[in-house]
Amino acid sequence: MPRVKVKRTSTTIDMTAMCDVSFLLLTFFILTATARQPEPLQVDTPASTTQTKVPDDNLAMIIVGDDGKLFFGVKGRETRSRMLELMSEKYSTPFSQEEKERFSLIESFGVPMGNLKQIIAMDGNDRVTPGLQPGIPADTTDAITNELYHWIYSARVATKELQNVDMRVSIKGDAAEKYPAIKNVIDILQSQKLNKFSLITSLRNEDF
Repeated sequence: MPRVKVKRTSTTIDMTAMCDVSFLLLTFFILTATARQPEPLQVDTPASTTQTKVPDDNLAMIIVGDDGKLFFGVKGRETRSRMLELMSEKYSTPFSQEEKERFSLIESFGVPMGNLKQIIAMDGNDRVTPGLQPGIPADTTDAITNELYHWIYSARVATKELQNVDMRVSIKGDAAEKYPAIKNVIDILQSQKLNKFSLITSLRNEDF
């Protein structure tokens, strides 16, 4: 009796639908992603074993670079825009709506209030030119010239108004920077009764 041959069926799987879904997801992530702005001041942070992640919102970062240059940045476009409005009132320096919108895209900066308009008007690539921004004044001997103090305070007020939470603060200092520069920043924070803050570090090589 002859054996019955079983008809072979194709094992090919139609992947058209899967490819469509993959490209749709890829397009979605590309269109909704926010490009990371280059930092105007690059610092080599000290190494440590701490692996706590920096929060993504309601955070202000103070960057201490070489020669004690101070840069400041706040998470959130609305918070940055409101912060600028408060500083505009404090220093009687008006900003147009376009300038406020452009400033809201700047993640960190380091110039005196009098030079801020020029930085806002620049292209993003020109803005991060090394040595262009001299740092934010932080003279602790006079309240009005201690602009870092008022940027921090304005950021705290803006965060409380918009998010109804207390702003968190992180300090990112260069590993080669001397202690007095960091101490000056800590003194400014403590003058506002901010005694809880984070120090940004990089993970030691042996801990990778």
